[in-house]
Amino acid sequence: MGAYRASMASSFSLAHSATLLKNSIFLRRSRVLAFSLHLSPFSTSATTFSSDILHAHKKSRQPVAATLLELGGVTVCRDEIVKDDPTNNVPDSIFSKLGLQLHRRNNHPLGILKNAIFDYFDTNYPNKFTKFDDLCPIVSVKANFDDVLVPADHVSRSYNDTYYIDSQTVLRCHTSAHQAELLREGHTHFLVMGDVYRRDSIDATHYPVFHQMEGVRVFNPADWEGSGKDGTQFAAEDLKKCLEGLAQHLFGGVEMRWIDTYFPFTNPSFELEIYFQEQWLEVLGCGVMEQDILRRNGRTDNVAWAFGLGLERLAMVLFDIPDIRLFWTTDERFTSQFSKGQLGVKFKPFSKFPPCYKDMSFWISDSFTENNLCEVVRGIAGDLVEEVKLIDNFTNKKGMTSHCYRIAYRSMERSLTDEEINDLQWKVREQVETKLKVVLR
Repeated sequence: MGAYRASMASSFSLAHSATLLKNSIFLRRSRVLAFSLHLSPFSTSATTFSSDILHAHKKSRQPVAATLLELGGVTVCRDEIVKDDPTNNVPDSIFSKLGLQLHRRNNHPLGILKNAIFDYFDTNYPNKFTKFDDLCPIVSVKANFDDVLVPADHVSRSYNDTYYIDSQTVLRCHTSAHQAELLREGHTHFLVMGDVYRRDSIDATHYPVFHQMEGVRVFNPADWEGSGKDGTQFAAEDLKKCLEGLAQHLFGGVEMRWIDTYFPFTNPSFELEIYFQEQWLEVLGCGVMEQDILRRNGRTDNVAWAFGLGLERLAMVLFDIPDIRLFWTTDERFTSQFSKGQLGVKFKPFSKFPPCYKDMSFWISDSFTENNLCEVVRGIAGDLVEEVKLIDNFTNKKGMTSHCYRIAYRSMERSLTDEEINDLQWKVREQVETKLKVVLR
C-alpha cells in the first residue's frame, strides 16, 4: 500500500496450483497487505504480454553458470527463475539480488530500521506479534494478487510492472503475498518483512528491488463487545493509536495527520503523514481489512487491521541517504558509517563524482513503455545509471511519436571514463532499437 507508491516457511498450499508442485522451488510454503501497489503511469492493463518484447528479452540473456540459492528455506537455482518460458521476464540483474536480504543485516540501515520497528512492537505488545523476515519471495499469482482482492484488470498485474517467472508465478510485489497463508495457519498478530520486486523507473528514489514491512492484527468479537463501538470502528481506532506510537518511536514528537484514501483490500483505508524537516511525509498506508479476505481464510466472525510501509523510503529520510542505490553498495565508506541499534545516524557523503549525460531520441512503437526502456538500460549499465528522464516528446503530422530521453551515468564509488560511458551508451542504443522495436533518430 501507500508507503512506497509514487513513490508497501513452509510449503505452497495444494490449492494454489498443481503446476507449482512440479517445480522444486515450491516444496515449501512462502508466507504477505498490498499497501504499496505501484500504479505506474507507463503500465499496460491486466496481464497482457508483448510478444516482441518477450522475444527480445529472451534472446538478450547472457549464459551464466547455474547458481543455487537458499530463499526462506527453499533451494532454487538460476534456471528455475531466469528461464525460457514465454511469459518469463526476470533478468539476471534481478536474480543476482535474490537472497541478499539487506533487511537481515543488523549493521545495515534497513536492518537497523527493521529492528527499531520490531522493538516498538515488542515493547508495546509483548509476546503478541509473530515476526517473519525470511519468507521465500517466489509466490503464486493467486497469493500475490487474488488473495488480497487485486482486480483482474489492475495495472499492477501487467508484464510491464511485475516480474513473472511463469504465467502463474511471480517475484512478490509486496509482502502482502503471504497474508492469506498466515491467516489460514492461525496467526492473529504478525509482522512480515522482506524484499519485494517491481519493474520501475530509474531515479534516486526508485529501484526494482526494495523492502517492505506489513503488520496485521485480528480481533475477536469479545475484544470490542462492551466498548460501545462496532468491530470496524474499534479496529480503526486501535490501528491509529498503534501507528501514531510507531511514528513517534521512529521520528520523535512530530505533528501527524490522517488522510482518507482507497485500497482494494481495506475499508476504511488511511495514509499516515508526518510533518518532518519542514514538509509533510507519507509514512505508510493502512486500514481495516476487507471482510472478504477474512472470510476466505476461515475468520468469519473477526475484524482485523493491517498496515504496510516501505523501508527504503523511511530510511532515506532517517539516515539522510540521498540515493537508493547506496543501500546496495559494499563500499566500506558507506557500510562503516552504520552500527547495530544506531537509528538515525546521518550519512556523510564520501564523494560526489560528476555525472555524464547522454541523450537518445527515437520514434516509439505501440508496445513501447518507459519501464521496458529502464529494464534495458539497467540490464546494460546496472547501478552506473542514475536516472532515465523523458525531456521531450512530440507527434508529427503522420501520427508518429518521438521521445527524447536523457540518461545520467554516475558511479557512487569512482569517476567513469569517457570510453566506458560511450561504450555503455552505444550498447544501450543498439539494444533499445532491437528489443523495443523503436527507430532511433
